This record gives sequence, structure tokens and C-alpha cells, in this order.
Amino acid sequence: MAIPGNFTALPVVDIAPLFGTDPDARRAVVERLGETAREIGFLYVVGHGMAPGLFDGLLDAAKCFFAQDTGEKMKVYIGNSRNHRGYVPVGEEVIYGGTPDQKEAYDLSQDLPADDPDYLAGNPMLGPNQWPSLPGFRAAVGAYYDGVMAVGRALLRAFAEALGQDPTLFDSYVTKPPSQLRLVHYPYDPAAPGDALGISPHTDMECFTLLCVTAPGLEVMNGAGEWIDVPPVENAFVVNIGDMLETWTNGRFVATSHRVRKVKEERYSFPLFFSVDYHTEVAPLPCFTAGAAPARKPVIAGDHLFSVTAQGFTYLRKRLEDGSLVLPGEVSDTHSFGQHARHADGARP
Repeated sequence: MAIPGNFTALPVVDIAPLFGTDPDARRAVVERLGETAREIGFLYVVGHGMAPGLFDGLLDAAKCFFAQDTGEKMKVYIGNSRNHRGYVPVGEEVIYGGTPDQKEAYDLSQDLPADDPDYLAGNPMLGPNQWPSLPGFRAAVGAYYDGVMAVGRALLRAFAEALGQDPTLFDSYVTKPPSQLRLVHYPYDPAAPGDALGISPHTDMECFTLLCVTAPGLEVMNGAGEWIDVPPVENAFVVNIGDMLETWTNGRFVATSHRVRKVKEERYSFPLFFSVDYHTEVAPLPCFTAGAAPARKPVIAGDHLFSVTAQGFTYLRKRLEDGSLVLPGEVSDTHSFGQHARHADGARP
């Protein structure tokens, strides 16, 4: 099993050749992406082709939304939705059974119509968004979502190539994915407890994440268990491998643990969690199960996503406790990926 090394900073990879016509330049980028995914699981990506204006519009929309009073934001409270969309107040989210995260958020995904068959059938992650009644909000946020998803599709093809596979290997699994975009606001609170994290240590549940932030705070764990600062880089995405790619590669790609420390200034964060279709069975590719390496247990992508989500949000945990919500399939172990699992097993570089 690959163990992330004792890195002290993240590499920067220019992915512009993924959108060009030079096969040698593309091959070099693919090799670099594969190397980083195996050894670290985190990197900066530049040359992605997204217009900076899309981020500016998203940031302005987020600032307008979070500046509203609590009552206005609660009109689109996530607990009012059937498919996990809307406003997440401070203290609503508790990851890994720790203290409540010191942040508020607005969560959305692919905006499907109310008559979508999966939504009507009760799928817990698919359907329409809850949009606030702010002028221009839906247009700005939707434009950013479409742009970052296009970058994600290009990266997914590159990661397939980095695994020695056809670039279209995963395309059929990304037709209606519950890929979530979060608008996250970390208020600065000097009175917060010294051990109050912005978000607790975790790995991401999907294939990978594309993140833009406005201020420092993100930290990633290296192979020695040390927390390494990940400062913002202008016009760059922070990309990290998630649970699904770790499973597909049988541990060759690393779902690296990360957290947000207690922030020293107001901070906005915009992660896009690139997922595959809800009912996709994710199992180690045969090329990674040859020899002595035991095969990871397959997971249903959406069931894993919703299982971990339901254990981390107060409104969903209440539904679990009163029996109005039953998790699909087997409950996912939130500590089975990344350094949580490796350190528990005593694995060290």
C-alpha cells in the first residue's frame, strides 16, 4: 500500500496540456498527476482554463447570502429538504463524532427538476436545489458549478490515463452524479475555544475535490502524521483524492486526511466534490488486485456518500434516532480511508 511521504508543501501542476493537442505534453501532465496521487493525494492545479470572473461572481454571491440574518438564511435550511440541499448553520455539522464545526455553509448539487424520477423515488442526494431569493445568486453559483464540473471531467480522464487505462474508463459513471458544491463561511471568532477546528480531520467521500479558498486555514496530514499548511494560491484549485479513487485503485491513490484549523480571519471556501453516479458500484480494478494485495471491499458510491453524510449532520442524525430515516445498505465506516485507517493499522512510512 502506498503511504504518503513526509512532504512539507504541495506540488503545483499546470494542466493546460489536458485541453490542448500536444500528446507529449499531455502525457507529461498525466504522469505528474499519477505520481502525486500515489505519493501525496493533494496538489495545486493551475492552467485549468476557468475564467477568474466565475470565482469572483461566486464569492460575491456567497458574501451576500451569508451576510443575511439567520432567519432569512433558515428559509432554505438543509433540514427542510429531502435531498440534502440548502443552508447549514453553525454547529449543524459534526464530523467523526468531534465537536461541532465552526462554520456555516450552503450546499447544492446538479439542479434536477422536481419531476426527476430519482427524486420522486426518494433518492437522498438527487433532485432540485433550494435557492435563496437573492437577485443573481442562482445564475452566478450555477455558472461556477458548470465551469468547475468541466474541469473535473478533464481531471477524471487524466486520472484514468494515469492508471494505465483508457481515458474514457469512468465516463459512463458520470451521467447524473451527486457532485456537491459547498459555499462555506468560516466566521472569525476570537472567543472560540482554542481547540475549536473549522472542520475536523477527514477524507472526502467522492472521487476527488476541487477547492478554491480566500484565506489560510486548510491543513493536510503527511505520512508522519504532521499537519502541513496549504495556503491559497491565486487562480489555482487545491485538488485532493477521495475515497472512491482510493477504492478503485485498491489503495494506490491516496485519500489524504485534512482539516481546517481555528481560523485567524474570516474565510470563504468553495469545494466541489466530484462524484460518480449514485448507484455506481466502486470496486478495485482487476489490475490492482493481482498478487498478494487483498482487494478493498466494494462500495456503492451514493450509499457511501449518504451514509457518512447522515452520521455527520445533526438533522439527519435526529431522523436516524427517531426511525424516520434508515441508511441504505451497510453503514460506512468513516475511518476506513486515508491516514485514519493507516495510522490505526500502525502503518508508517
